[in-house]
Amino acid sequence: MQQHLADKNIALDLVRVTEAAALASATMTGRGDKEAVDQAAVNAMRIAFQGLHMRGTVVIGEGEKDHAPMLFNGETVGFGDGPEMDVAVDPVDGTSCVAFGRPNAVAAAGIAERGSMFNPGHSYYCNKLVVGREAADVIDIDAPVKDNVQKVAKALGKTVNELTVFVLDKPRHEKLASEIRAAGARVLLHPEGDIAGAIMATDPFSDIDMLMGIGGSPEAIVTACAIKGSGGQMLTRLNPLSDAERKAVEKDGIDLKAVRGLDDLVKSNQCYFACTGVTKGELLPGVAYRKGYAMTYSFTTRGRTGTRRFIQACHDRAKLSKMSTIRY
Repeated sequence: MQQHLADKNIALDLVRVTEAAALASATMTGRGDKEAVDQAAVNAMRIAFQGLHMRGTVVIGEGEKDHAPMLFNGETVGFGDGPEMDVAVDPVDGTSCVAFGRPNAVAAAGIAERGSMFNPGHSYYCNKLVVGREAADVIDIDAPVKDNVQKVAKALGKTVNELTVFVLDKPRHEKLASEIRAAGARVLLHPEGDIAGAIMATDPFSDIDMLMGIGGSPEAIVTACAIKGSGGQMLTRLNPLSDAERKAVEKDGIDLKAVRGLDDLVKSNQCYFACTGVTKGELLPGVAYRKGYAMTYSFTTRGRTGTRRFIQACHDRAKLSKMSTIRY
């Protein structure tokens, strides 16, 4: 990548993409229709990408799993000039949170230097273990839960009973949550949103110390863009939840036993991330409506510098709607 392109912080442009997805999907809050939430976000995100000066190829998209007509794997996005980039999107991480008015849904996207993103193929789920800078070198995805909890607590200078672990509230995690509690740590359960959970686990100012459990493989790549420059670590191993998924991954020729860290998921430090809150949460407030305006709250990171930014914006909904086919 040319030096003048590498010096540009594309994350500041990328935030317009996640803002658009959040604004569009937030209008569906509480309506009970997950598909409508996702469709609104996808439509808005796809249009917003057209304004970014890059030549992007979607590596992590809505994909085959969601039968998506837009932002599918292999699609080209961007204005068509500028640097060549891999693109990973999650138009709404937490569609049911939006549909049913629950917290912690975000619109998220990550981009990285072309050819640097790991493509998990037909893998939809993987084991994840995420910690911040101080504990990056002490975790082991194969170690017992108790061992990891104790080592992370020691690295952070905490007692185990002061440690808080983010876990998705899924039936598959009942045993995991019990083991974490038996080790003496606290468990913070959320129905969705392990992108936000991983970001908070690597944030030195967050109350969350680590993330554990099985989450989405595509979301892991988006997350890697977000935490690449944090000094933290995310260890993953693909974990198919069905025979069909396992066979599809094996057909892709991907090693199911391999442990992949941040540098395996996104190889280049020339990576950028943005997310915007859709519903209120611990990481970000959600979209807030004030008369004819909408307030958004976003978070961006840049892999090369590790810079993290929080951005608050006020949008004139009438003007936005006149400029776009999207209803804001």
